Amino acid sequence: MRNILKKQFPYRYSNYLFVIIGINFLVFMLTSLKPDLMRLFAMNPVYVLKGNTYWQFLTYMFTHAGFSHIFFNMLGLFFFGTQVERRMGSSEFILFYFFCGIAAGVFSYFVFISTGNYGVFLLGASGVVFAILLAYAVYYPDSIIYLMGIFPIKAVYLVLGYTAIELYSHITSPSSGVAHLTHLAGFAFAYIYFMFRLSINPADELFRRR
Repeated sequence: MRNILKKQFPYRYSNYLFVIIGINFLVFMLTSLKPDLMRLFAMNPVYVLKGNTYWQFLTYMFTHAGFSHIFFNMLGLFFFGTQVERRMGSSEFILFYFFCGIAAGVFSYFVFISTGNYGVFLLGASGVVFAILLAYAVYYPDSIIYLMGIFPIKAVYLVLGYTAIELYSHITSPSSGVAHLTHLAGFAFAYIYFMFRLSINPADELFRRR
C-alpha cells in the first residue's frame, strides 16, 4: 500500500492548468446563462445528505458566484499553478489539485453538518488556490511576490500571513459567508499531500533557510 501511495508518475508537462481554467470559465458561463445550475453544482450539505448529490464535492470548485470571484481565483491559479504544475509534472499536479479540492469540500461538508449550517452553498476554487499557494511556497520559499503589484513579500511569509488572516477572519466573522475554514483546509490537505505522497516536509522547506 505504501509503495502504491508513493509511486511517482513519469514526468511530463502538458499545461493541464489551462484546461482547468477553461472548465471554470465554461461552468461560469453556464451558470450565468442558467442560474438554477448553481444549486446543482455548488455543494449544499442538505442536497448531499438527502439527495445524494455527491458530485458536488467535485463541481463546487468549478462554480463561482460572480465575475470578480472567478477572475481573482483564476488569476491566482494562473500565476502560481503554472509554476507548480511545471515543477510537479502535469499528472502529479492533477492528482494534487483534485485531492486537495475534493478533500477540502468533504471537510467543509462535515463542518457544516456538525454546526447545523445546512443552508450554505459552498462554491469556488479558493480552497484549491490556497493549496497551490502552499505548494508554490514549498518549492520556491524565497521567491518574491508583489502584492497588488507593489509590495514585495517572500512566498513563505505570504503563506503565513494568509493563514493568520484566515484564522482571524474565521474567529471574528464566522458568519461572513466566506469559507475561511475551506481555505485553511486547502493549506492543510496540501501539507498532508506533500508529507505522505511526496515525502516532503513543508515546514522543513519553508523554514530551512530562515
